[in-house]
Amino acid sequence: MMKRSIAITWFVCLSALVSYGQSPTYSNPTAPVGDPALTVPASVVPVMDQWMRDTYVMTGPDGYYYMTGTTATPGRVFPAGRVHCWDYNDGLYLWRSKNMQQWESMGRIWSFDKDAAPWQQKGKVLEPGAMSPNKDLLDSFYRAVWAPELHYIKSKKKWLLIACINGGIGSFVLESISGKPEGPYRNIKGNRQKALFPNIDLSLFEDDNGAVYLIGHNHFITRMKDDLSDVAAPFRRLKETPYQQEPYIEGVFITRHEGKYQLLQTIWSVKKADSTFSYLRDDKNRKDSLYSYDVVVAEADNIYGPYGPRYAAILQGGHNNIFKDLDGYWWSTTFFNPRGIMGTKFTVTCRPGLVPVKWTDGKLRPDTDRAAKFYDALKSN
Repeated sequence: MMKRSIAITWFVCLSALVSYGQSPTYSNPTAPVGDPALTVPASVVPVMDQWMRDTYVMTGPDGYYYMTGTTATPGRVFPAGRVHCWDYNDGLYLWRSKNMQQWESMGRIWSFDKDAAPWQQKGKVLEPGAMSPNKDLLDSFYRAVWAPELHYIKSKKKWLLIACINGGIGSFVLESISGKPEGPYRNIKGNRQKALFPNIDLSLFEDDNGAVYLIGHNHFITRMKDDLSDVAAPFRRLKETPYQQEPYIEGVFITRHEGKYQLLQTIWSVKKADSTFSYLRDDKNRKDSLYSYDVVVAEADNIYGPYGPRYAAILQGGHNNIFKDLDGYWWSTTFFNPRGIMGTKFTVTCRPGLVPVKWTDGKLRPDTDRAAKFYDALKSN
């Protein structure tokens, strides 16, 4: 009864704030675990048998869909079959498709050995088959490239590729020197000597007026120079409606819908001692049990913010991007995170997946009907 009273009070207070044109100070941290309207539909399965995390898909100007993501080095021998990318991989790979169901490999489009600048090659490279001493922990200081994104800058008719390197080395931007999505790629001027951003998970957004922004590890943003050679100013913090105690957040992405800027971030829900679920996580003691890798969304009129309260949009589908297909329908990527609930649902995880999504009353959520149709067709093929 007490919990119900608290929830009602919070809702009434929020309603009052909205009715008077105000915004709440903090976002509601309650994770709506179990809501079928928000959970990745059961029909969604991997679209390709390729080990991948941080799946990224975009619609190209040539009628192809392009996919990239964090991959493990092909052919590398792993103890006990534990494929991973934490300590070492050899570069960035690309796939393309006409229908998002059959994917064609375009091979490795950027490699440490042939294309990286000296600062990007920092760290000890393990021999194929070796295992890092810390056995997969994320604080490894070996050489691996993570979370790539491929972008076609319409206003400049130019392909950019973004990625980051583990071990605190940072994020960078590459440009195609051929005018093709498969490259070859080179560092833009701004990161030939050092990382453009000192953390992981860099993203990019081109606005309707041609302005291009870099979004850095969830809370930071800057505009690029008009010639895309460097950043135009130092990164600044986004104005957000945070949780009262901010947890670890990753997988940032910005897009626009109906004139509003949409800020997507990924947060783990955790199961509390009272069996409720929350986005407030005890990062210091790590006693909470990670449950669901969720996408939360916030909206703003200005790209710098202030962004309104976050809401849960896609449960179990974190570190994603969303994009429109050639017919104007929205999609989200996913990769079946082996940690948490997805690891219990799928015996094979870390594979690229696609989740049809839609906007309902201005909010993003999975589209269960489209998902069923798409995956029925995938099975028949």
